[in-house]
Amino acid sequence: MTELNGKDTPLLEVRNLEVSIEDTQILKGISLSVNIGEVHAIMGPNGSGKSTLTNVLAGRPEYDITGGEVIYKGQDLLAMDPETRAREGVFLAFQYPVELPGVRSWQFLKSAVDAIRQHRGESELRVREFDRMLQAAMETVEIEGDLVRRSVNEGFSGGEKKRNEILQLALLEPTLALLDETDSGLDIDALRIVSDGVNRYKSDERAIVMVTHYQRILNYITPDYVHVLVDGNIVRSGGRELALELEEKGYEWLREIAV
Repeated sequence: MTELNGKDTPLLEVRNLEVSIEDTQILKGISLSVNIGEVHAIMGPNGSGKSTLTNVLAGRPEYDITGGEVIYKGQDLLAMDPETRAREGVFLAFQYPVELPGVRSWQFLKSAVDAIRQHRGESELRVREFDRMLQAAMETVEIEGDLVRRSVNEGFSGGEKKRNEILQLALLEPTLALLDETDSGLDIDALRIVSDGVNRYKSDERAIVMVTHYQRILNYITPDYVHVLVDGNIVRSGGRELALELEEKGYEWLREIAV
């Protein structure tokens, strides 16, 4: 993979991406460039293709790529299987985190961390080393110790599931974090905790693409760029002020641009 350094170095380049599912076109030529150190917010109404974009970048197989390309660290991202993308530092926080009955959270997290370390040519962590790392990350996202001893997300509240996603983010330290409506269903306290975890993850060596309907999470996580997706196209891009304009006007005024 290409070595990337500096705020203005392209990490992810989406070029005229077209995506369909079951013969229905969802993305209609998306282009997006994300540099190291940047936070990009993707906003838009229901059904506009926001989650489709993050799912395709992460490698979910049910989508058909019908046009365009995606370059990540100088390589063809679409040619990589999902496991390779994850090992290369692409992380997806799900809108609806799945439960994994019978898989203890502690074991799942350690296996994920060790897989990343092995991919980098590093040795697996000893149990005590991992425990110390896990404890520090749990304090960051305010997760109780009993949750990591239970099956992944099983019996978790909505807020606990989202905090568990950010716990994974803190432990894995991916290069590119794709956050699919991480604020969905969170009360104000959980939103603060999740946002604090994301802000601690931010650095000049990583980038974030964050999908959201509302600007409220952007009160906590300041984006460098805001892109508005309507009917499978990016119809407007701007800074933080664009999110405030959307909060005031809604999305209807932008639908005319998309037509």
